[in-house]
Amino acid sequence: MPVTLLGAAEIRALAAELDVTPTKKLGQNFVVDANTVRKIVHVAEVEPGDRVVEVGPGLGSLTLAILEAGASVTAVEIDHRLAERLPVTAAAHGVADGALTVVDADALRVTDLPGDPTVLVANLPYNVSVPVLLHFLEHFPALDRGVVMVQAEVGERLAAPPGSKVYGAPSVKAAWYGPWRLAGTVSRQVFWPVPNVDSVLVGFHRADEPRGDEELRRRTFAIVDAAFQQRRKMLRQATAGVLGGSAAAASAILESADVAPTARGEELSIDDYVRIAVAAGSISES
Repeated sequence: MPVTLLGAAEIRALAAELDVTPTKKLGQNFVVDANTVRKIVHVAEVEPGDRVVEVGPGLGSLTLAILEAGASVTAVEIDHRLAERLPVTAAAHGVADGALTVVDADALRVTDLPGDPTVLVANLPYNVSVPVLLHFLEHFPALDRGVVMVQAEVGERLAAPPGSKVYGAPSVKAAWYGPWRLAGTVSRQVFWPVPNVDSVLVGFHRADEPRGDEELRRRTFAIVDAAFQQRRKMLRQATAGVLGGSAAAASAILESADVAPTARGEELSIDDYVRIAVAAGSISES
């Protein structure tokens, strides 16, 4: 029996059955267009046999499209009603036993996943999209690629290059794990209710080799946070608190990393930040 997808009328009926009123807080703008969920799966290059983790499956429109492609899905859902209903919906739409596993939990608290997924596919709300992505990339190193649908502002920031207007701490932290790219736009009209913002698809591939260990990552991210806490501030001032305690000490570390102390945080790439973190670690150990 082939897997079938949800239609707009069934999605509304499910929401009414579960007494689910889409809320801005949980980002519950449900996708009601089959072509859109199939597009996401296609862009994510989901193949038969892939092990996919989906965060926030909601009523299951994207979940069914992933399963239709022949992948298995581990779905992480914070809403207990939706988590309980999803396996029933999946079975009614032709999903085979064992193809779907539902984890009823807050994605930001999950540190272990059944099924050892290697692909991340999700429709993420604005307020948790970046924290969820960084949390999953940190805790699940087996995730080697993914595509997520997010508000355009978030997607553009994640994929932004150094020096661009929207480049920020999330851009640098995401780049720690590998390259990101904008992978398509999504019409507002495919959602119910229709949001008042644009959405995009953003994709990533994890780098073949990690940039460093957990200690280096934490040190790098602390420097990034300091550098972007006050935009357009010179690095020797912005990072003084995490690089030696003074502008002079920070300047010495920055210069040893071949970074100008007068540069601004938004000018630096992830490679620059890693060099600074390595230099800071070398000085603290000497």
